[in-house]
Amino acid sequence: MIELYRHTKAMPVDERFGLTSQMRRAAVSAASNIVEGCARESEGDYLRFLGIAFASAKELEYQISVAVRLGYFSGTAADVLSAKSNESSRVLRGLVRSLRDK
Repeated sequence: MIELYRHTKAMPVDERFGLTSQMRRAAVSAASNIVEGCARESEGDYLRFLGIAFASAKELEYQISVAVRLGYFSGTAADVLSAKSNESSRVLRGLVRSLRDK
């Protein structure tokens, strides 16, 4: 998430309240929902928050692809951010599946 903030800082100023803001909110939302889910007392609540986190991670994946297509990220930055976002989604999906399959 910190890396995303660094890279979005270099995005055009006119995106400050658009794509930049959306990307940052999605990244913070994913992490925040994982933490909030961990603080819940029931597994059902935990799963619900993990589902929300997963949706935010997928949203961020798409937003990164939009930023790449608009030329806002260099090849290396795009590769790093995309890889981290994809990995987060895969891990969350696996965790949700493992908890549901119990």
